[in-house]
Amino acid sequence: MPRYSLPLALFVFSSASLISQEHPFEPTACLNDGIQALQKWYSQETGRWNTTDWWNAANATTVLVRYARMAPSPEIKSAIENTFVKNSDKNFLNKYYDDEGWWALAWLDAYDWSHDARYLDMAGKIFADMQQGWDDTCGGGIWWNKDRKYKNAIANELFLSVAARMAADAPDAKAKAAALDWAQREWKWFDTSGMMNAQGLVNDGLTPACKNNTRNTWTYNQGVILGGLTALSAATKDHALLNRAQSVATAAISQLTDAQGILHDRCEPKCGADGVQFKGIFARNLGDLNAAAPAPRYRTFLLANAESICRIQSADHRFGVVWSQPSEEVNAATQTSALDAILAAAHSEKP
Repeated sequence: MPRYSLPLALFVFSSASLISQEHPFEPTACLNDGIQALQKWYSQETGRWNTTDWWNAANATTVLVRYARMAPSPEIKSAIENTFVKNSDKNFLNKYYDDEGWWALAWLDAYDWSHDARYLDMAGKIFADMQQGWDDTCGGGIWWNKDRKYKNAIANELFLSVAARMAADAPDAKAKAAALDWAQREWKWFDTSGMMNAQGLVNDGLTPACKNNTRNTWTYNQGVILGGLTALSAATKDHALLNRAQSVATAAISQLTDAQGILHDRCEPKCGADGVQFKGIFARNLGDLNAAAPAPRYRTFLLANAESICRIQSADHRFGVVWSQPSEEVNAATQTSALDAILAAAHSEKP
């Protein structure tokens, strides 16, 4: 696999960007072209992206919102609003609590960006439904879905993230306090659940006997816990939570990357409908952690992955599932995942 240099240019929140002499690689064109390529999959009729599933659309919405913060445009704003309107008839609820969590985070991001109360209200409805997944099996935590047969990492990490974010955004003091209580309960349970292994990584979930099932340490499971702990630290002013997040981040970067520092999931190059989304979620949440507790190693990681993605992009600015070399598996989910990484790298260069 080729080795890529790490520099990335300074990206600022304006129509123009300042190119740092120290970091000659400029992400703006790659980012803009990648967003335009993503939107070629977008269906105005459904408010979602062709070639992807329901939960992937939530992550694509998050990418659009985060891009809109950096490069506002009427077209992007219209797409976000259209996705909300076309898909809100069932309040973004379904059988899977992790699907619900992705949509809640998307609308919390949209609210923080736009201050449109519709988005916060929707996130609150989703959060309320997620709470119904909690019971005393294995001592607590929410179920993966409403069949109540599996307690796993991703649903609980998302519940932590949504609760901690609601503690900041909820419309009144009572709702903020209730959300914070849920976030603290979730983290107390998760921390002792056994899903974090001896290598400092998060496995997929628990056995029926409530033990670590030793299933794959997917990149997105390492990522979402970073976002949840970062948000909970902001809500509680507890810096120790950032230390825990940094421990997971360091373990993931050490164990889930190749010799050039490029992130991989074990499923590559054939990751199906779900696995193609995972790596960008890690990069996004690492970027949030780095914003709260900057570390040179995290910035270096983000820059290396963004530059590698941009150097191997196709002629039509599409990004595949593998970030170190061209790959055949290319769709709206692989595009979104890569864009998450490029956005996180651009944010890491913010003054």
